[in-house]
Amino acid sequence: MKHTKQTQYDKMTKTPVSRLILGLSVPTIISMLVTNIYNLVDTAFVGQLGTSASGAVGIVFGFMTVIQAVGFLFGQGAGSILSRALGEKDRDKASVHATAGFLSSFSAGLLVGILGLIFLGGMVRLLGSTETIAPYAETYITYILIAAPFMCSCLTLNNLLRYEGKAALGMIGLMVGAVLNMAGDPILMFGLDMGIAGAGLSTAVSQFISWLVLLFMFLSGRTESKISFSCMKKIRPAMLADIFATGFPSMLRQGLNSLATVLLNAQCAVYGDAAVAAMSIVSRIIFFAFSIALGIGQGLQPVAAFNYGARKFSRLKKGFLFTVVTAESIIIVGTILLIVFSGSLIGLFRDDPDVIEIGTRALILQAIASMALPPCMTTEMLLQSTGKRLHASLLSSLRNGLLFIPLLLILAQLRGLAGIQEAMPIALCLSLPITAPFTVGFFRRLPKEDREEVEDNSLEE
Repeated sequence: MKHTKQTQYDKMTKTPVSRLILGLSVPTIISMLVTNIYNLVDTAFVGQLGTSASGAVGIVFGFMTVIQAVGFLFGQGAGSILSRALGEKDRDKASVHATAGFLSSFSAGLLVGILGLIFLGGMVRLLGSTETIAPYAETYITYILIAAPFMCSCLTLNNLLRYEGKAALGMIGLMVGAVLNMAGDPILMFGLDMGIAGAGLSTAVSQFISWLVLLFMFLSGRTESKISFSCMKKIRPAMLADIFATGFPSMLRQGLNSLATVLLNAQCAVYGDAAVAAMSIVSRIIFFAFSIALGIGQGLQPVAAFNYGARKFSRLKKGFLFTVVTAESIIIVGTILLIVFSGSLIGLFRDDPDVIEIGTRALILQAIASMALPPCMTTEMLLQSTGKRLHASLLSSLRNGLLFIPLLLILAQLRGLAGIQEAMPIALCLSLPITAPFTVGFFRRLPKEDREEVEDNSLEE
């Protein structure tokens, strides 16, 4: 076991940074692509039930970002601490925080599910449902609420595995669920004639299976940290507060994304179900198209946290530059493809002329503006992974909060539907000059010498 631990430490601190980030990114990218393919397939299947049902997917997707916010809060919070602890070779600390993150995530997901079921009717309308969309949304979201504790803790477990440098294990768990989900949709929706309820049930069952697979990784000795009853006894309130504070930027980012989605749906609802469906489809296409770039950024996170804990600061600089350049290259290619095939892509999910017209313009604008994303995204992930909570929280609130929400409300009033389409692209462009000083400040304050260099200098003196 000692040899295994040392091998993992050497892998994270000595493997060439570019190769290490790519190696950790590939399983994450595959997981995201498969999950997003499911989301797109799910959108396409539900779209066969009509425009209102297609709009319901967007409504429920807005709520699912709340669940994601909770899962990322505890996953990124505990994961960042865990990875830095492993960099310091403190495996016990890593295990206690992994256990605390998992239990907190499951409990919070359970609370979200219970509250959601109690206030079901009012909640779907608050999320932006029209009268015609609401019945579909209520049916779909009921299954999501039942599965909420498993969905939350699935995200937490996957993030813990990523921060350990074991992204491949997380990929297995997520892919099992996604494949089951894709297979379950047509069987339950059309084979058993369950309609949109079949889509919800398929999601709930697949999330539970993923949860079992991911938890098994920790219980079977395949990880550096452990989730166990013995670790539960060592959990202290200060640890939970530390996890919450470290993961807060992720929760803020996801929470604002949820709020932004709700407000977007509400503004689109003024222009009918076609507008709601169109913007929902655009959101999913954009997320899928740029998931590879996002996966590269997530590959940086465990490398940054682990090497920061091990005081290998030069590796942080190399990792940051490699991630920005690689992600930017990918996004440029994705932008070109989305511009060329924008109308055809929207039409794949809903063959409605109004949906295609609204969605095509929004997709082109967001694709072009997304070229500003890599430096912002990479800086956010770097700051959070190294424990710079305040700065990470501020940057996390920019795109979908401090910039997008006011722009959406103002432009919707000034320019109507065109303003709604333009709000996110403008927010993306404005976030770049705001992020730049944080990037420069971080590297100016970073120690100039790695641990070995400091130790060598001490010996020479």
